[in-house]
Amino acid sequence: MTQTGTAADGQTPANPTNTANDAPLTRRAARQTEAPARRITPVRDAPLPGGRRAAQAARAAEAAKASSSARKRRFLAPVVLTVAVGMFGTVAVAPAVAATQQNGTTTAADAQRQVRAAQAQQFSVSDAVALAGTSRDGFGATAQSTLDAEAAQKAAAEQAAAAQAQAAATQAARAQTAKQYSSYSGPSANQIASSAAAANTPFSLPAVVATAKQYIGTPYVFGGADPSGFDCSGYIMYVYAQYGISLPHSVPLQDAAGTTIPESQAQPGDVVVFNDGSHDGFYMGNGMIMDAPKPGGSVSIRPIWTSSYHIVRFGI
Repeated sequence: MTQTGTAADGQTPANPTNTANDAPLTRRAARQTEAPARRITPVRDAPLPGGRRAAQAARAAEAAKASSSARKRRFLAPVVLTVAVGMFGTVAVAPAVAATQQNGTTTAADAQRQVRAAQAQQFSVSDAVALAGTSRDGFGATAQSTLDAEAAQKAAAEQAAAAQAQAAATQAARAQTAKQYSSYSGPSANQIASSAAAANTPFSLPAVVATAKQYIGTPYVFGGADPSGFDCSGYIMYVYAQYGISLPHSVPLQDAAGTTIPESQAQPGDVVVFNDGSHDGFYMGNGMIMDAPKPGGSVSIRPIWTSSYHIVRFGI
């Protein structure tokens, strides 16, 4: 039997669909069959200079550096936070402490005042104890009131001595001046005051006024104490001497010798004494005075020109 055809006819067809015994392929299997298999070749890093060990060392150094930076950041974060909190606390605490100290000081001062007030209510010292002096073991202490009283007495004594010395000097000057200008040859005021006639003359304020008016017009003479010439205190001295009342020739000393009375009780014949001790005269009522005024003047009755005076009475 002669065969016809080619060698290719004896081979199995390439298309699998023509094979009656094979099952149809899935879509994924068909794609894998159609596309050639791809081989993935791993890409390796180019070797670094110095070999693999140098590269590993470099990477380790970078990792260590990164780790050190991270540790520093983790360490510095709480430190910075702590410093910030401390600074804020310092700024805030100072006013608080000052306020606390001020409140504490005020509270302490209030407490001390309360204690002193309580003690002042609870304790009392007798005036006798406060005024009494104390002594112990031969040492003594004098109360302040005693020292003050002694000082006042000493000052009063010194003032009196000074006044007496001044009065004596003034009286001597007046006597010298009166001697030069006086033409009077009768008894002095002191001689009249100690005479029997004066002792037997009834005393009364109206009688004093009547006697004093007899010398109106007598000229003023410094140091004068007789009818030839009077100064203010010499006039008072001479008139009262005629009623047995001896007075010094000085305004302050005459003031001390009399008794001060209220002006509401004053009567004509009492004596007006200026508060500064510069002048005196007979009180005539209704704000009037009879006196020996000043050089160039004479005994007269005139209004009292000041309110700085007081009234002194003699003969009581």
